[in-house]
Amino acid sequence: MEKFDLVVIGAGPSGYAAAMRSLDFKKKTLLIEKDKVGGAGVTNGALSSKTWWELSRETASFRKNLKRFNIEVPSINYKEMQLAVLTAIQERKDMLEEHMQLMKDSHFNNLLSFKKGKARLLNQNEIEIEPDEGLKEIIWADNIILATGSHPRHLPDLPIDEKIVMTSDGIERMEDFPESMVIVGAGVIGCEYATIFSGFGKTKVSLIDKGSRILPFEDEDVVRVIERNMENSGILIHRNSHLIRMEIKNGRVEYELQYNDGAKATFNVAKALIAIGRTPNLEGLWNSDIPIHISKRGIEDNDTQTNISNIYAVGDITADISLVNVGELEGRYAVEKIFGQPKKKLVYENISTIMFLNPEVAGVGLNETQAREKGSDYKVVTLDYSCIPRAIAKRNTQGFIKLMVTNSEPMKILGVRIIGNQASSAIQAIALLIFMDKGIEELSECVHPHPSITEGVQECVRMLLGKSMFKPDALKGKLSCRCNIKGVYSDLRF
Repeated sequence: MEKFDLVVIGAGPSGYAAAMRSLDFKKKTLLIEKDKVGGAGVTNGALSSKTWWELSRETASFRKNLKRFNIEVPSINYKEMQLAVLTAIQERKDMLEEHMQLMKDSHFNNLLSFKKGKARLLNQNEIEIEPDEGLKEIIWADNIILATGSHPRHLPDLPIDEKIVMTSDGIERMEDFPESMVIVGAGVIGCEYATIFSGFGKTKVSLIDKGSRILPFEDEDVVRVIERNMENSGILIHRNSHLIRMEIKNGRVEYELQYNDGAKATFNVAKALIAIGRTPNLEGLWNSDIPIHISKRGIEDNDTQTNISNIYAVGDITADISLVNVGELEGRYAVEKIFGQPKKKLVYENISTIMFLNPEVAGVGLNETQAREKGSDYKVVTLDYSCIPRAIAKRNTQGFIKLMVTNSEPMKILGVRIIGNQASSAIQAIALLIFMDKGIEELSECVHPHPSITEGVQECVRMLLGKSMFKPDALKGKLSCRCNIKGVYSDLRF
């Protein structure tokens, strides 16, 4: 029986990161993958959908500019767009696979092994590997990291066939832009795909939202901008509605909604996309007599370690945050915990996020909704993009920066939300300060490149310190500086 210091099951972002970190400790490591290296993070998840988003954003901008000069907009070819996405996916997969292949010619050649097949834990050390072809084998692992990811969540009453009624798994198999589509789910995934398909200008998109607004976890001022842009681009938002029936009829989708006031309505579209979350890939992963604790959200873990001391879980398979960057962080941390001593405890407070909408929304730390729910006292400043020279130069001043700090000295950053062009490029300094548990003084005197969106972050910090160039009292509507104490707001004046 072949023996390994570490066996990682799943070669998605978290599993791949874990295997590579294990090599830094000079440990004999086996990486097992039943399908494709890169996992859903590459093939039909983050990389795929974000490539679609980039193409959609460029297309929408191109169409807008042509109309500005009264030039007829050419037809968008779906096959060309699809090929661009598939090429991006293949580039990433090839790089990951080539990297592993080249490792065999390096000083890691005796440490890293890769096996293709379905893995199942027989006990806490023995793993059975079943390849697509050939005989099963059993290997020994001193330590195990489970990183099998997740798949789109299904509901039993929905006729999902991945052709007409699809999840994100079926998007890549479409043959053309549908003339109409309904999206079930108004969370991040649903709103991102609504943005993507409406951006190409070929699909009439409807979005089913059981509440009064999309993205219910996000701040209202952020959501107002996103909803307005969606509706301006032709997206129909079914607010306060509940899906009571969906059927495939004559190759199309018929769905019926019941609204909160009791009214019902029936609609007919070409395609449906189900975007109601994801479910951990746990089926058949271990024998029933292995008592790994799981909850409705996934494997329960303590700093990546399960209740079985030598078995760890990372990425989407756990009950933690399901993001590629979080999965990679957890994978690396688990290895450090197994073979060494992490320098710092794993924390999630400084995890940066981005929602690929119109415009993009980036954030780190708490939003204002979460701060209010916690009962925190805080100061919050907002600065409109029209005050930022880079946004003016790009001829796109839609958006704002919102920075929130503690109501005590030194003012420590609770969180930031930026909605607008290049939002994701402006939050990393803030993420670092949250990680270091520092106040905002360090950020106020940084010399930023000019013009850049990060200058807006600096101006927010200077507002909080009472030394901004633009004064909130003078530019009301574009700037604000407020304090929330026990749920009561008041303007800050310096």
